[in-house]
Amino acid sequence: MEYRQLGNSGVRVSKLCLGTMNFGGRTDEDEAHRIIETAIEGGINFIDTADVYARGVAEEFTGNALERLGARDDVVLATKGVWKMGPGPNDWGASRYHITRAVEESLRRLKTDRIDLYYLHVTDITTPIEEAMDTLNRLVEQGKILYVGTSKWPVPLIMEALWQADRNGGPQIIAEQPPYNLTDRRAELELIWTAQRYGLGIVPFGPLAGGVLSGVYRKGEPIPEGHQFQEVGQRDGHRRLTEESLDLVEALIPMAEERGITLAEFSLAWCAQRPGITSPITGPRTVEHVKSALRAAEVELTQEEMDRVDEIIPPGGNVTEYFTLYRRMCEAVNENKPLPTF
Repeated sequence: MEYRQLGNSGVRVSKLCLGTMNFGGRTDEDEAHRIIETAIEGGINFIDTADVYARGVAEEFTGNALERLGARDDVVLATKGVWKMGPGPNDWGASRYHITRAVEESLRRLKTDRIDLYYLHVTDITTPIEEAMDTLNRLVEQGKILYVGTSKWPVPLIMEALWQADRNGGPQIIAEQPPYNLTDRRAELELIWTAQRYGLGIVPFGPLAGGVLSGVYRKGEPIPEGHQFQEVGQRDGHRRLTEESLDLVEALIPMAEERGITLAEFSLAWCAQRPGITSPITGPRTVEHVKSALRAAEVELTQEEMDRVDEIIPPGGNVTEYFTLYRRMCEAVNENKPLPTF
């Protein structure tokens, strides 16, 4: 396993990050334990969770597994706050009131005395950024969090947070977690090069585009039962499984087959190899999924292969609305509207 510096910090993380979004939903606790154990045995030392995943259950599963394995100090443990955790007006947001409580609850569920990387999960434009950054600074001073990150933040807001940290001596953001995959490369247009310039690690989620790049969905073939997309173009406006994305899949599969790997492994390897990317988040539902991700971590694509991919889906290009879907989710949170469904 390769290890990389996490942004402008001294901490080193594996080139793949284990995501826990399925824990407590499609993945029960026994399987979650086996996934974490397999990931650690394979060299992954970076685990990502969030308070909102299954309303805290994913954090509980993660904390229980690390305790049983005696592996808490073997991993860089990341979690997130800000997202809605209840119906009350202060059950979400980046306010001192909410974040202070959210961190305490995450510490309890994770059975740990510290959170190694704490992300502000979505943008909260209703809270002054001075308040959010000062709150995080106090939590760092208390030793409850070590590093600070953002998720799904636009570049201007990231720059404002960096400026506030410079001006007031607060914690510098060291990582941003955006959506990024072969179906939607728009993060390359501004976000990724900005992160490189200012020392932020990029820890992208959705490297398989919610399963579109898994190889399960094929052009002209029936969609298998039990998968989230039941028809091409469903959920109009979200545009994830589209005719264009299926064309992309058909163009990429021969490249994966030439390497003797799956499309999922090819897509994950591509993402991990892109400039500015620290550690893509793989979100397995099963042990076999994490084993596949570990195989992808050993794949090194050639420059010729990377160039061929650029011909199929140009840098900054997109055939889905994966990137903007999550922007709309942030807007919905701030406007107290129902969240878009996935």
